[in-house]
Amino acid sequence: MDAENLALPAILRATLIPTQAAMSSSKLQQIQHIFVSRLDTLSHILQVGQAHLADRDLINERLAPDMLPLGAQVAFACNQPRGFSQWCAGQPIDNIDPAAVASLEDAHALIADTRARVLAIACDDAQLDEIKRIGMGKGRYCELPGDQYVSEYLMPNLYFHITAAYAILRMLGAPVGKADFMRYLAAHIRQDG
Repeated sequence: MDAENLALPAILRATLIPTQAAMSSSKLQQIQHIFVSRLDTLSHILQVGQAHLADRDLINERLAPDMLPLGAQVAFACNQPRGFSQWCAGQPIDNIDPAAVASLEDAHALIADTRARVLAIACDDAQLDEIKRIGMGKGRYCELPGDQYVSEYLMPNLYFHITAAYAILRMLGAPVGKADFMRYLAAHIRQDG
């Protein structure tokens, strides 16, 4: 560790400078953690919306006429970690049809199923070195190593669709805010003094 880093307060050193234990944890475990915690966030914001907007058909609400409704946003958000779990298992990726999410109960069941699939991933980090072919529609595709498949394709898509779901609920008046969206940081928050 260099002198500049030693000058950091202990709490910052602990969070910014990787320890030997943190460096030895698997990349796949970190990916699983991110997927599960973000699925939990999606479930949470849906629960808040459901509690505060019980009289509305939330699943069919949308931000704009040319955007997909809340149910499709949930399906597409879940397709990202779900597809990753299928790829890790050597299975063909079968995306959920957005029409299959016809109620908030369907949405919560899909999130729970996706979460279980992610937690069941049982391969090692070598999977992230393999090339993944990604269909981009109309005969187009790209090929990326697993690490890039996660960071350049899955994560941006996951966040896009969770953000769209959040925005739909916020637009309708659900009392969700940034603390709800980033609730996975709660365990790391400390109070001065």
